This record gives sequence, C-alpha cells and structure tokens, in this order.
Amino acid sequence: MLKKDAVSGKERSGNSLIEELFLAGAHYGYRRSRRHPSVSPYIYATKGSADIIDLEKTLTLLASAEEFVKKLGSQGKVILFVGTKPEAKEAVKAAALELGMPYVVNRWIGGTLSNFGEIKKKIGELEAYQKESAESREKYTKKERSLLAKKMKKLEAYFGGLLGLRKIPDAVFTVDPRAELVAATETKKAGVPVVALANSDSDISDLDYPILGNDASMPAIKLFTESIVRAYLAGRAEPEKPEKQEEKVEKK
Repeated sequence: MLKKDAVSGKERSGNSLIEELFLAGAHYGYRRSRRHPSVSPYIYATKGSADIIDLEKTLTLLASAEEFVKKLGSQGKVILFVGTKPEAKEAVKAAALELGMPYVVNRWIGGTLSNFGEIKKKIGELEAYQKESAESREKYTKKERSLLAKKMKKLEAYFGGLLGLRKIPDAVFTVDPRAELVAATETKKAGVPVVALANSDSDISDLDYPILGNDASMPAIKLFTESIVRAYLAGRAEPEKPEKQEEKVEKK
C-alpha cells in the first residue's frame, strides 16, 4: 500500500508509516477492562491485560480523516484544534499555529460553541486589551498598566488561542474525546464534524472521523497531528474547483 506525503507529493509505503506508528507506541491501548465496545473491531490482540490496536485498521481510519481534512483545506475552512491533556498540548498547539488555526490547550470553557456569542465578546475584549496595552505607556499610569496586564493575562489563558475566531469552526480536531467530554458534547450539539484521536477507552460511535491510536503517547500524538496538518496543506495547495455549470444550448 502506498500513501502520498501531502507536502512533498512523494509516495510513502503503508508499511513504513505503520513502522513509524509502532515505534511511537501508537498501538498501545489501555487495559482490556477499560475497553469501550465500539473499538472492539479495531483491537488486534490482548497481551497480558492490555489491548493492542490494529495499526492496519488505524491507517484506514487515518486515510478517511485525511481525505476529509484535505477537502477542508481546499475550501479554506476553519478547524479548531483541541488538546488540553499534558501529553497533547505541545503537538496540538504546534499544528494549529502552523495552519493559522484557533486552538484550546489550557481549558475548554463551557459555551465555547453552544454560547459562541458570549465567547466572541470575550475574544473581542482580549483584542481590545492587547491594543490598549500597546498604547498604555502614553495613555495610562503605571498602576493602570498593571491592572490592564492582569486582566489581559487571565483572558489570554482562556481565550488566547481563539483570537481571530469570528464564527463557529467548520470542524474540530481533538485528542482524547473522552478527556474532552464537554468539548465533544458541545461539538456534537452544534453539528460540527469531529476528527479525533481516540484510544481504546473511548466511545467512537459518535465521532465523524475517529482515528484509533494511543492518545497518551507524545510521539504518537505528534505523528497523527502532523498527518492532519499535511492533509490540510495538501488541500490548501489544490483549491477545490467550482463545479462547471452545464451550458444551455439554445434551440434555433
């Protein structure tokens, strides 16, 4: 099986990618007792008490997710990247920044999607503070600048990654939907498609594009997020062509 690298266009064998995933520990699931029934078809074996994920099937799931993300890239759509667990923060933020996308890596604020109007106000408030901060030396006293800095720091912690987000995103990419339960619930209610890296303890039946793999391994998370980035960049490099309208032939 051959797979093209979305950036270079060079073909890459499925076996090579499986080896990369294997070395990154992507095949390690949780204890069998924690397994969610929805992932059973994707479990290769159980060794000791731990589940081993079938990486061949993971590749199939990844290919489906990449195809979806590539289409988003061709349409210039917005993906919100979410990963607040310590193992995911760095890779998720790096992926979002590379694509110029919004992200949440500290804490998901309830209402981010279900009450986006209020969240948008907070984003605007932070943008205003940042602008005022740049002009503060001329306009404010030292004490006023200190108060402004404190307010800005608090807003940045929760909304800094959402700067520039003007509407509900077109899709959400998340690491460990079980850990991001509030985000997953809001996303589903908002009708926003979800691409998610999920381990064997997650219910993947409600996910639009699940990718079954180790969501607690930093190297594995990095590999999967980089695949999503490459797919989006590939789509961005090949914008979707508008459908040709059939020319009407006038009868003489």
